[in-house]
Amino acid sequence: MKIVFATNNLNKLSEVQKMLPESIQLLTLKDINCFDDIEETEITLEGNAKLKADYITKKFGYNCFADDTGLEVESLHGAPGVYSARYAGKENNPENNMQKLLTELENKSNRKAQFRTAVVLNLNNEQFLFEGICKGEILNTKQGEKGFGYDPIFKPEGFDTSFAEMSSEEKNNISHRGIAVRKLVEFLTNNK
Repeated sequence: MKIVFATNNLNKLSEVQKMLPESIQLLTLKDINCFDDIEETEITLEGNAKLKADYITKKFGYNCFADDTGLEVESLHGAPGVYSARYAGKENNPENNMQKLLTELENKSNRKAQFRTAVVLNLNNEQFLFEGICKGEILNTKQGEKGFGYDPIFKPEGFDTSFAEMSSEEKNNISHRGIAVRKLVEFLTNNK
């Protein structure tokens, strides 16, 4: 089975590639000659994932899945949420995003947060939604060099380390994207 993952994020691509069985061939946007910048204009994670998957399916005719992920911080009423990648500005700068979040949490004792991923799959003219959630908390300072995005300041529940201190295998076992992608893989494996 060939399927397109509608993302330009090479970190996400690598993470998901490692989770797929050999029977599923993952195509990138580059593989299908899509160099369009698909703007995320929806106000929900599900909406942005649907927008990207629909764009590829309609324009290129491929079965496709897309995701959107947000970090939802309890004391910030779910922010940054759908705006996580652009929290500190349009340039999608992870360092600036983390710094802004840490600054906003400086005087807050409640640091509970969760990462949430929505995956929308377009398969044979049908659409399916998969979700993954990883609960945890925002650390006071960055820890670790691995991962990407907010990984250095997010510590998942039940662990003493940040996502950025874990190997990709450890992270994939418990992460929001890992959970959502496992649901996707199980569905694809059962619906070949």
